[in-house]
Amino acid sequence: MRSDRWYVQRALGRAWGMTRSMVIYHGQPSKHRRALRLYREFLGPGDIGFDIGAHVGGRVRVWRRLGARVVAVEPQPDCLRVLRLLFRRDRDVVIVPEAVGARTGRANLAVSTATPTVSSMSPDWIESVTADRSFARVQWDSAVEVRVATLDDLIAIHGTPAFCKIDVEGFEADVLAGLSQPLRALSFEYLPPAHDAALAVLDMVDRLGAESGGYRYNYSPVETMRYASDHWLDMVELVRLLDQYRPLGRSGDVYARLGSAGGATA
Repeated sequence: MRSDRWYVQRALGRAWGMTRSMVIYHGQPSKHRRALRLYREFLGPGDIGFDIGAHVGGRVRVWRRLGARVVAVEPQPDCLRVLRLLFRRDRDVVIVPEAVGARTGRANLAVSTATPTVSSMSPDWIESVTADRSFARVQWDSAVEVRVATLDDLIAIHGTPAFCKIDVEGFEADVLAGLSQPLRALSFEYLPPAHDAALAVLDMVDRLGAESGGYRYNYSPVETMRYASDHWLDMVELVRLLDQYRPLGRSGDVYARLGSAGGATA
């Protein structure tokens, strides 16, 4: 039987986790301005953005400032409470209380209450990152069963997104396995301790876009909302760039857009 102390510690951990996320994703005006500049090339008034792993809605807020309609997909109960509090009155934000995967159904989500940004549906990913010392204090201390939809399901209901952000802590390959068409632009998380898994996701993205002119890529380290390269790269060039960032051990986001992309990037 769990003690009162356990419940108090868990409640404090949940409160700390949500507070930390709100500061990171909503409490930095300069990052918000950089995000507006970055996402403006992908989304504009009337476009649809899919935020897969919406967390506490940092991207949702930015995309709404750009005039985009947003489908915010998030299975974590605490994050859903925040999303509903922030966006429940916005008709152009649809909050989907589900996960996204390779097939429709139900699955278990391992939740880290103190660090909800690393809650994951991938046991293999959790095993790989726990070997890294930056995750030494992370605990996945609860689990919740969640509904799972596919990207194809979401497209059938809400339309094809102009941009899709996929940030699902090692479950990105499963998300892409439920997509049967290339999207105009997307992003997915890169984490150095899971380097090989990220390259497998990159290969899926590259093959998905091959018949539609191919994807070009860039990389934004650690929520900087700035590109690491001043021009868009092919897959080989991107892998070379990621190899430079890998020893630093910090995560980031890979951006992909269809077609050639010349010129400098901000």
